[in-house]
Amino acid sequence: MSMIPYILEAEFFLRIVLASVCGILIGFERSKRLKEAGVRTHCMVACGAALMMIVSKYGFADLVQEAGVYLYGTKGADASRIASQVVSGVGFLGAGVIFRTGVSIKGLTTAAGLWTTSAVGLALGAGMYIIGITGTLLIVLEQFLMHRFHFGNDAYTMQEIKVRFRDSLEFRDYLFRLLQERGGSICNCAVNKTGDGDVAYTLTVRVKEPISAQELQGLMDRHEQISSFSV
Repeated sequence: MSMIPYILEAEFFLRIVLASVCGILIGFERSKRLKEAGVRTHCMVACGAALMMIVSKYGFADLVQEAGVYLYGTKGADASRIASQVVSGVGFLGAGVIFRTGVSIKGLTTAAGLWTTSAVGLALGAGMYIIGITGTLLIVLEQFLMHRFHFGNDAYTMQEIKVRFRDSLEFRDYLFRLLQERGGSICNCAVNKTGDGDVAYTLTVRVKEPISAQELQGLMDRHEQISSFSV
């Protein structure tokens, strides 16, 4: 029978709630960018990590101490045994949000965010409130700044563009100029001329901001020589 004081169990509950809130904050930033793992996933990861940290740190004190003596000198109990498995266990969860679409690998940042969110939950579960809260704010700030200012190669998106149009030097120049204006660079290019006078381009480009469906439709509406366009 557990002899942990109720006031201490209330503090444990507060840690779990606080970890869940921090997970929601991190997940909200991911949801705003339409990522695979959003508010609910990050909330559950942080909540579960905090719960496992509490169980790992305090759940076995009665096995190594006299009844009624808790949290002081629990010599013989390995307080890190369960918590250490969270670090590796969340890795399998993160692998589930990494997938490859054509030439682009997506989900790496989200997977890293899940793993880091579990660390926030562990910190708060251990009672390290300042570390857990500042860690949450730092994660959200890093995600925001790195998406806004495009730090590193992983801030770019690889896209495969297929466009078919009536062959025109003017439009070809326009197409390449458009990609340059978007800060894109062409990594691979394949050209095929059809028998009806059209030319088909298959481009692999790296861009800061992915080309959206609305932008595709706008190009189709403005340029009648385009017969097909896909990303």
